[in-house]
Amino acid sequence: MRPLTAALAFCLAAPAALAEEVGRVGVDWVGNDIVVESFPDPKAAGVTCHIAYFDRSVYDRLSQGNWFEDPSYSAVDCAQTGPITLSPDLSDDPDGERVFSERQSLILKSLVVTRIWDKKNNALVYLAHANELTQGSGKMSLSVIPLSAP
Repeated sequence: MRPLTAALAFCLAAPAALAEEVGRVGVDWVGNDIVVESFPDPKAAGVTCHIAYFDRSVYDRLSQGNWFEDPSYSAVDCAQTGPITLSPDLSDDPDGERVFSERQSLILKSLVVTRIWDKKNNALVYLAHANELTQGSGKMSLSVIPLSAP
């Protein structure tokens, strides 16, 4: 996909699910936290994902000299929380479909969860990763929800 086309597709994409904070764990004395949020998959009713990410403190931002961004580290795990019903417009594109996005910097980086429908193995695959405008990131986490046999 050409860069301009990709940028336009990114801007016009359907909005991702809204997350609810369910926990916040302090990791040091300067106020850095790990935040845990939950969100339902908007096109797979009965699937709820939890994502954890690092939230830097004001002190850490000032002392590190990077005020506007959080690290790319994240983790995701998804579970069946009810009967799973797939939306008729659930994407089967091998590139996946964004189901969650949250800014990790002022403009350049977002924490993203992408769903990939693995039809051959009858499973939904959820990939948490950073989406960076200036460079990619190899930091990722994966969760898989098996679907009932047809």
